[in-house]
Amino acid sequence: MEEPIRRRQLVSLIAPMYNEEEVIGVFFSTIDSTLKDVDVDYEIICVNDGSTDSTLDILKSYIEQNNRIKIIDLSRNHGKELALTAGLDYASGDAAIPIDCDLQDPPEVIIEMIKKWQEGYQVVLAKRIDRTSDSWLKRWTSSLFYKLIDNISDIHIPANVGDFRLLDRVALEVIKTYRERTRFMKGLFASLGFKETTIEYIRAPRAAGETKWNYWKLYKLALEGIISLTSLPLKIWSYIGAGVAISGFIYGVYLIVKTLVFGVDSPGYASLMVVLLFMSGLILLCLGVIGEYLSRLFVEIKARPLYIVMETVGFDESSNDS
Repeated sequence: MEEPIRRRQLVSLIAPMYNEEEVIGVFFSTIDSTLKDVDVDYEIICVNDGSTDSTLDILKSYIEQNNRIKIIDLSRNHGKELALTAGLDYASGDAAIPIDCDLQDPPEVIIEMIKKWQEGYQVVLAKRIDRTSDSWLKRWTSSLFYKLIDNISDIHIPANVGDFRLLDRVALEVIKTYRERTRFMKGLFASLGFKETTIEYIRAPRAAGETKWNYWKLYKLALEGIISLTSLPLKIWSYIGAGVAISGFIYGVYLIVKTLVFGVDSPGYASLMVVLLFMSGLILLCLGVIGEYLSRLFVEIKARPLYIVMETVGFDESSNDS
């Protein structure tokens, strides 16, 4: 009796791309040379996130040479979180690995991920132990964010672990059920659970081109992470309000006692203005926090598609829902 032919495992590499024409060739050649001897099949799902340069044309030229490459062309720039979501939705592998095409996350680490996966781990995290390729300000703000989110959220997000990780098909199917429109993928990944392990690596400089992340975008992403993972910024205003009310009561008692003992004092314009400005600022800040949550509810209840696909290239069928 003939033994059944064993199907090789398939790993889906997911690479969101926005104006990455300078690095595409290096990315593909590095991936191919790194994974050529690995005992798995792999596909490279490139998500063109509304690039305005020649990224899409270059991708289409490479797909003629390499049938592992597949392209999802989004109708506009949706942002990395939604571009990554599109790649995960279209991944057909037994495991999926999000990876940046700038090669700051070395493809060599993929080999270690696959080994851990084949040992039975369903989620393999990649932790950056050396980030000297990043500026000191970026490292400091990143460390501050992870400490803050770890203290206020019920979900633990491992420090210095980005989107670069391996997700088994079981974990991938769960993450595909998360359809919120304002997304913080690191938080969604961290909420999965499953049997996981961590490998460490040194973050490299970009292979080519320039980063598309500035500090304003990083700030907005951090804010998205905080608001999507915890309601503490809303709840904390109850405690702040109670504290201010108690302080006001104590101060009122002090004024009554002072008046009874020393008589009526002349009113103070400066102290009155300080109290008014302080309370007005506090109220506006509270309204701003509430507005952040309401704006996200406004986006969610419209229930629009997460992303719009212009075309797909290299897929057998394009029946995926966005």
